[in-house]
Amino acid sequence: MLAPHAAVLLAALAASPDPAALALRVQGFYERTRDLEARFTQTYTYASFGRAQVSKGRLRVKKPGMMRWDYESPAEKTVAVKGKRLVQYEPEENQAFVDEKFDASAMSAAITFLVGTGDLAKEFDFAIDGAGALVLRPKEADPRVSTIVLVVGASGEVTETRVRDGSGNENKVVFEKIETNRGLKDSDFDVKLPKDVHRVAAPQR
Repeated sequence: MLAPHAAVLLAALAASPDPAALALRVQGFYERTRDLEARFTQTYTYASFGRAQVSKGRLRVKKPGMMRWDYESPAEKTVAVKGKRLVQYEPEENQAFVDEKFDASAMSAAITFLVGTGDLAKEFDFAIDGAGALVLRPKEADPRVSTIVLVVGASGEVTETRVRDGSGNENKVVFEKIETNRGLKDSDFDVKLPKDVHRVAAPQR
């Protein structure tokens, strides 16, 4: 007869998902998803300052290559990618950054898997943490990403991401009210800027 602690350990091991299989489930969910809408709460923790900033808003994603984050608090801000166009608009400052030659391929798979283009197995090694979440570590050094933790729902949808960079800062995003394949329009990803908006120049390439 197994000792109680041994039985608990074996039960935990049996219940622990295979990390590669879990990553494949995540990949498959987003490859099947034509568009997605969700509410989000983002908590960015600054390691050096020991403080955190909490933001809330709405995320919309559509294939191919469209993504829009509408921040509602603590200040309004929109960050939208549509093909090669990136717009970051801050209404309260009446300020916008526009990049007409945005290279979406430069984005980490930590983001691009949402639109079904990132290849998790190609870019990351996998593990499972003590809570059953999927842990991703880049196969090649990336200062933007040290580790990524994905909390995965029953269908493969990601309900929480925690991205830690090389400096120890953590970007945690919790998704709620996730809806997929609702028929979002391409025009939903257009950002209309006021005529008098102050445009911040894109860095020279």
